[in-house]
Amino acid sequence: MSGAPRTGPGFRVWAVPGIGEVVPGDDLAKLIAAAEPGLADGDVVLVTSKVVSKAEGRIVAADDREAAVDGETVRVVARRGTLRIVENRQGLVMAAAGVDASNTPAGTVLLLPVDPDSSARTIRDGLRDALGVRVGVVVTDTSGRPWRSGLTDIAIGAAGVRVLDDLRGGTDTHGNPLNVTVVATADELAAAGDLVKGKTAGLPVAVVRGLPHALHLDTPDGTEEPGARALVRAARDDMFRLGTSEAVREAVTGRRTVRSFTEQPVDPGAVRRAVAAAVTAPAPHHTTPWRFVLLESADARLRLLDAMRDAWIADLRRDGKSEESIAKRVRRGDVLRHAPYLAVPCLVTEGAHHYGHARRDAAEREMFVVAMGAGVQNFLVALAGERLGSAWVSSTMFCRDVVREVLELPAEWDPMGAVAIGHPAVEPAERPARPVDAFVRVR
Repeated sequence: MSGAPRTGPGFRVWAVPGIGEVVPGDDLAKLIAAAEPGLADGDVVLVTSKVVSKAEGRIVAADDREAAVDGETVRVVARRGTLRIVENRQGLVMAAAGVDASNTPAGTVLLLPVDPDSSARTIRDGLRDALGVRVGVVVTDTSGRPWRSGLTDIAIGAAGVRVLDDLRGGTDTHGNPLNVTVVATADELAAAGDLVKGKTAGLPVAVVRGLPHALHLDTPDGTEEPGARALVRAARDDMFRLGTSEAVREAVTGRRTVRSFTEQPVDPGAVRRAVAAAVTAPAPHHTTPWRFVLLESADARLRLLDAMRDAWIADLRRDGKSEESIAKRVRRGDVLRHAPYLAVPCLVTEGAHHYGHARRDAAEREMFVVAMGAGVQNFLVALAGERLGSAWVSSTMFCRDVVREVLELPAEWDPMGAVAIGHPAVEPAERPARPVDAFVRVR
């Protein structure tokens, strides 16, 4: 929600000396109240997560820090050598899950607070009880940031603070509408506090005064304002959820055959980007054997599918199938008909060598067919990377002449199935685990 104006005469920020060494069981609110009796209504107290972790007993014995990181990791985001960027149990994405081996006795590590927002509320309520002041509290931790070098403090817990200041719907000084501006106020406060706390000065607490827009002390129904957890971007909105190699692996292993689509239109640009990925596949003799016919209009799709269905029904009748059996088969084959976008990959063996020997010529064609499969696999994986579902079905291979005629394709283009493309109507089921050793033979 939008707060008070963000402009003003200025603000003060200062570190609080005299906190001393924090040990498990300490009451941080009482320590802060004893060290900073000058706290006033509307101040924001910034507390380094290290002392919160110590007070809450989040010190664990760990001869191997990596084992502690494993225990706090929910998902590996990126890995470069020994460095791991992970999502931890608090939902934060950071190096080493926030596990810290500094400022703690040898053989131990500090884990982040279990619930930093709850920790912030406890400190806020304790300060109110001890000093009678109504303040905001931010629990901070040091973190790196995508695209930027260097570290800064961010908010991992908050209470009584407007963690996000939503300015959308307002205007700038020139009257232009603000359509996407949501300010991470709690992170700005954390960074301001870090300027005076420092990393090695032994000053784990700071106070900010003079920023009324940053406070959110009351809600109409008495419920808590969302804490710093609101700063964590939801997976569906996170365009950079994985590192490069992890994203490639996720696209490959996460690809599923999708047979049910919504009516949401498919972005033609996304399909063309997938084609660009397809044509990077390996191919024999430096050839480019891939062609993709993209059926973007409903009319083009229906003309092709109607002609293919008629050809299939005629084949089934020649095979002596009953009308009931034919109707069932046609219904099962309707995945292409329900897709909002179709692509027909075609193989062109231009550049193939001709040996005049049946076995060698057959092997030559097989090389091109394998290259076609690699190209289509690239295509399907790239579609998954575009958050599009797909199903590669073989229908066009059984009536290539019909497909060439309807799509007006050259005689040398061999349709190699069709790919149904669209936005999945349901979340695909988890892929069952397949032990690698079942597919490997080592000699």
